[in-house]
Amino acid sequence: VQLQASGGGLVQAGDSLRLSCVASGGTFSSVTMGWFRQAPGKEREFVAGIRPAGGIIYYGDSVKGRFTISRDNARNTVSLQMHSLKTEDTAVYYCGAGVGVFFSRTSDYPYWGQGTLVTVSS
Repeated sequence: VQLQASGGGLVQAGDSLRLSCVASGGTFSSVTMGWFRQAPGKEREFVAGIRPAGGIIYYGDSVKGRFTISRDNARNTVSLQMHSLKTEDTAVYYCGAGVGVFFSRTSDYPYWGQGTLVTVSS
């Protein structure tokens, strides 16, 4: 499975941004998709995950109520809608894919996109 993330950019605190991740080379509708982020000097952090059919979704505590993950299996795409962005949301955002993963366990995801940088200024 190859993943291509996009949509990052420079925004101001309080703004919104939408990230997308397009998958190819596999059966997208069979994999759990996750969004993670990594700020400079920090470990990769779980942001949100969604099961193959989209019925089960899980968020990291720091983004609950502000971010929404969704997927379109017909378009092999998972999206992350981010609202009320904060400076602490600044990071490189990665999409990951895996089968039978524990949502927030980075090591469970064998496939990763290249990352897209989100910078939130104050």
